[in-house]
Amino acid sequence: MSKFILAKKVEMSQVFDDKGKVHPVTWLLAGPIFVTQAKTKEKDGYTAVQVGFGSKKEKNMKKPQKKLGNFEVFKEFKSEDILNVGDKIEISTFAEGDKIEVSATSKGKGFQGVVKRHGFHGGPRTHGQKHSERAPGSIGAVWPQRVLKGKRMGGRMGQDRVTVKNLKVIKIIPEKNLMAISGAIPGHRGSLVEVRG
Repeated sequence: MSKFILAKKVEMSQVFDDKGKVHPVTWLLAGPIFVTQAKTKEKDGYTAVQVGFGSKKEKNMKKPQKKLGNFEVFKEFKSEDILNVGDKIEISTFAEGDKIEVSATSKGKGFQGVVKRHGFHGGPRTHGQKHSERAPGSIGAVWPQRVLKGKRMGGRMGQDRVTVKNLKVIKIIPEKNLMAISGAIPGHRGSLVEVRG
């Protein structure tokens, strides 16, 4: 069975195991999620389930979404399992020790220069240099007399979809829908996280 759930990032912390070893963790408020649509190979050409998570004011919802339920966010997961509309998926589908992967949107960092964005070293601090400490340097050549596509330059940084694999479920508190995942997870506090087992 393919496991999946949607969650919100709460905070980073640390958890001690039975042997007294400390684990850096990220706490997630996971689920419950509800199946809002089941896609089949015959009708849609592939098998997947659409799920709803969280709650939203009805006045802020689009008309077609109101039919599916009062959910804040809708996401689709590929799944071969037979699930029906209205089925509830809870945090208890995961167990402590499970290996998982998570996807989330990383923090936006705005417009950044080449030193921060690409790790450039900048220009020399001596030999007549004045203002080129963090400058990108030359960006072209005599031929082809244009800047080549993909040239590493300053620009908007962050706010990308990032997937982190081989993370471990350290602790689960089912009554509070809380899940502690080993290590760091992309995104700010309160951001949406997809967890797949």
